[in-house]
Amino acid sequence: MTELHLAVGLDGYGWHPHAWRYAFANNRTDGGQLNGRYWAALASIAERGLLDFLTIDDTLDVQPGWRPEISPRRLVGRADAVLVAARIAPVTEHIGLVPVATVTHTEPFHVSKAIATLDYISHGRAGWQVRVSATGHEAALFGRHPGLDGDELFDEAADAVEMVRRLWDSWEDDAVILDVATGRYIERNKLHYIDFAGKHFSVKGPSITPRPPQGQPVVVALAHSARVFQFAATSADLVFVTPRDDDSLRAILSRVSEAQRAADRALKVYADLVVSLADQPLAPGSDISSDAHVFIGSTSDLAEILLAWHDAGVDGVRLRPAVNAIDLPAIVDDVVPLLQRAGRFRTGYRDGETLRERLGLAYVPNRYATVPS
Repeated sequence: MTELHLAVGLDGYGWHPHAWRYAFANNRTDGGQLNGRYWAALASIAERGLLDFLTIDDTLDVQPGWRPEISPRRLVGRADAVLVAARIAPVTEHIGLVPVATVTHTEPFHVSKAIATLDYISHGRAGWQVRVSATGHEAALFGRHPGLDGDELFDEAADAVEMVRRLWDSWEDDAVILDVATGRYIERNKLHYIDFAGKHFSVKGPSITPRPPQGQPVVVALAHSARVFQFAATSADLVFVTPRDDDSLRAILSRVSEAQRAADRALKVYADLVVSLADQPLAPGSDISSDAHVFIGSTSDLAEILLAWHDAGVDGVRLRPAVNAIDLPAIVDDVVPLLQRAGRFRTGYRDGETLRERLGLAYVPNRYATVPS
């Protein structure tokens, strides 16, 4: 039996709309969600639980959701996810770091060098969760174009990911030679123009950042529909899916398999699950609104669901804590030991392991590397 993979998705003080109230009422803010100490503390807990990786949510809007109006009752404002991941990297050793970076209205060249830099800072633990932006009020923040919708939104995203991947490859692995005797820093012929010309982008390259330690950091997508499954199968290494129950999980896995066959590429599949493990609801009458299923119950029941979903065919599960201060420690200190006792989860990290290696993803050769004659 293969081991279950387990990740955690972090956003603000948690995925419950009133998570911020609990954090401030109980002095559990660790300096606040705009403070590096807060994120470092969460990462330390997640790493103690031997989790594969953590994701850091982000959006182009000041408040999660699809409406331009700002609710005075919900958390408003966020730090940049990639910069938060860079803050976490030096104070962790093993856990993967996967920030969200939106491609709509954003230059892929900047995303490419940011994730490559994160991979260097973390010594090969970086990933990137791709996000698109479909709302008009987010487009208005940039004022370049009114925004895209439907297939065109993901056509642009596919171009953006392809351009980022080519920029990661634009330096060969051994381009930096550091020949002190001759004074040559690089082998110039091992830097490549990518000459990407698509409908949405046209970039010459090369990148300003050498090829990342992983070669290709792990690219992740969250998918709810056939078009996004298609995008994930052609552009990503790992996809998050959002089943509601066992029947929907089987149906989703079938659709993902179909998309993989059409793209002739294999994907790692993680199910998303919001978890609330508190004895009492956070606020009477306040529900968690989520694209993923919301589990409210005991740690033992949660462990059973995780094992059942793994048996059904997912590679892993990403848990989204309803309240970080409550649910993340419960996942690490209660759920993980249950999985370990079942013989289904690791009991330690492997030193020097990259995120790609941990997920069982093969190293990707540089597409521009010259083959010795």
